[in-house]
Amino acid sequence: MAKTKTLYACRDCGGSFPKWAGQCPDCGAWNTLEETMPQAGTSPGPRFAGYSGDAAAAMIRPLSAVGVENTRRTATGLSELDRVLGGGLVQGSVVLIGGDPGIGKSTLLIQALASLSAHMQPLYVSGEESAEQISMRAARLGLPVDRLQLLTETCVERILALADKHRPRVMVMDSIQTFYSEQLQSAPGAVAQVRESAAQLVRFAKQTGISLFLVGHVTKEGALAGPRVLEHMVDTVLYFEGEAGSQIRLVRAIKNRFGAVNELGVFAMTDKGLKEVSNPSAIFLSRHEEQVCGSAILVTREGTRPMLVEVQALVDQSSLGNPRRVALGLEQNRLAMLLAVLHRHGGIGMVDQDVFLNVVGGVRVTETAADLPVLLSVLSSFRDRPLPVGLAAFGEVGLAGEIRPVPSGEDRVREAAKHGFKRILLPAANRPRKAVKGIEVIPVQRLSQALSVIFE
Repeated sequence: MAKTKTLYACRDCGGSFPKWAGQCPDCGAWNTLEETMPQAGTSPGPRFAGYSGDAAAAMIRPLSAVGVENTRRTATGLSELDRVLGGGLVQGSVVLIGGDPGIGKSTLLIQALASLSAHMQPLYVSGEESAEQISMRAARLGLPVDRLQLLTETCVERILALADKHRPRVMVMDSIQTFYSEQLQSAPGAVAQVRESAAQLVRFAKQTGISLFLVGHVTKEGALAGPRVLEHMVDTVLYFEGEAGSQIRLVRAIKNRFGAVNELGVFAMTDKGLKEVSNPSAIFLSRHEEQVCGSAILVTREGTRPMLVEVQALVDQSSLGNPRRVALGLEQNRLAMLLAVLHRHGGIGMVDQDVFLNVVGGVRVTETAADLPVLLSVLSSFRDRPLPVGLAAFGEVGLAGEIRPVPSGEDRVREAAKHGFKRILLPAANRPRKAVKGIEVIPVQRLSQALSVIFE
């Protein structure tokens, strides 16, 4: 009897090796090699209508002859989801959406399919929940599901055969870790199964023009589970974010071949499902009844949307030999760097102070425009002096103490003026060419200049 050959595949990069090792030789990740079975044969895979494996059917043509008029976008009925997708759902696109368990991925997608069912035929394929569970959720949300098709199956070949017969316009696969291919012997959820199942689904979507949603699990670190090649195979990668105990849910685009990356969609979780938040600045601003110390307003930009968020800081005497630096919603290493810049170019040291920083509402700010508001909030708490009423700010702080410009400065100024702010502190290079009605612009070039304008 022939001995079955065993391979070990990396769940991060997807590489396969004949022997197990503690570290993946390809990507360098530790403890990511898992046992898997090699493919038994060289099966060409399922054939679909419109599929041709003949090399002669391929045709080389100039790029100028390829038109883009066939790239139609379909509104999902959820404007915040359309914003993250780049304006709507593209025919033949594959979208991978991940998030923590119970955050609302299935709720969001069944709401989108119920809205799309008014003018097209969608299909919801579930490998985790039963048909009764999905029906109960739809009834609880009060969704119209007369034309919404449902399938509970985990075999990819059988799913694609039924989909090729009924030809839905939109499909949801919930979730990719529960499906398996008959061409492999490994269990569902294994690296080889996830990769092969996703490859067949992506190939089917591209050949038939069906828009496809894939739901993915996340690891304890918050990254999508499975091989990293999964993110390269799809067109769009969305992350569902939200703080525990908060109603706010954020959908962020990490990769998008049809729109801007880092676009942000904001939803509120209610007993009737996810509700769109068209003006997120009104939620992320506290609007204190009286002046408070350590609070600054940042005008950030997520994708194409300018947005106002509140940055709060607390500076307190440290009882430790090594003072704490804690940042929620911002990069902690950048906070340490900004405190060093404040000491070197502002003459204010906090070597014996604990510094705690938080972005209100659970928003995660990754751009450098938050540097100036962060230092203003920290200094406001340190000196126990509130910032002037109606002040907003943005700007990058360099290691030499200069205030560097950031993209889309004029859009940020208009957003602050729209929400009633009277003054805005910004880099001199971001000064608007035309005056914005209702707001005073304060341009600064150095950190010392900004501190003297605000605190002296």
